[in-house]
Amino acid sequence: MRIVVQRVSRAAVRVAGETVSEIGPGLLLLVGIECGDGLAQVDRAAHRLSGLRIFEDDEGHMNLGLDEVSGAVLLVSQFTLAGSIRRGRRPDFVNAARPEEAAPLIEALAEALRARGTHVNTGVFRAHMEVELVNDGPVTFVWDDPASGSAPRL
Repeated sequence: MRIVVQRVSRAAVRVAGETVSEIGPGLLLLVGIECGDGLAQVDRAAHRLSGLRIFEDDEGHMNLGLDEVSGAVLLVSQFTLAGSIRRGRRPDFVNAARPEEAAPLIEALAEALRARGTHVNTGVFRAHMEVELVNDGPVTFVWDDPASGSAPRL
C-alpha cells in the first residue's frame, strides 16, 4: 500500500464536472492498493494517519493531529501509485491490485479512520476524477507499507 499524504487547506473531487466530495483543513490521502495488500496494511495506515501530528501549533511546530485542528480526510483511490516507471516509456501496473481486491480495502481504510473519530469523505472508485487541492505548507509525505512477502519493486 502506498499513500501520498498531503496537508491541505481545502480539497475537492469532481466527477463529470460535479463536486462529489470536499473538505476544509485536513489531509488529502491518495491511496494505491498493491497486490497482496490486506487488512493488516489498512489497520497500520489508519492507526498511523489518525494520530499523525503534522499540523502547526501556535509556535509553528508540527505538534497537532487531525482531531486537534478539527480536520477531515479526503480519501481518493489512485491505482497509478502502484505503478512503476522505472523501465521503458510506458508505466506498468503489474503491482496494482485488481479493482475487486482494491475497492474493499479502500472502503475498509475509510471505515477504520472513521472508527478512530476522523471525519472522512471519499472520491469515487474507478471514476475519472479531478482532484483539486491547496497544499498547506506545502507538507507532503509518502506512506509505504508493502504486503508481507511481496517482491521488491524493480
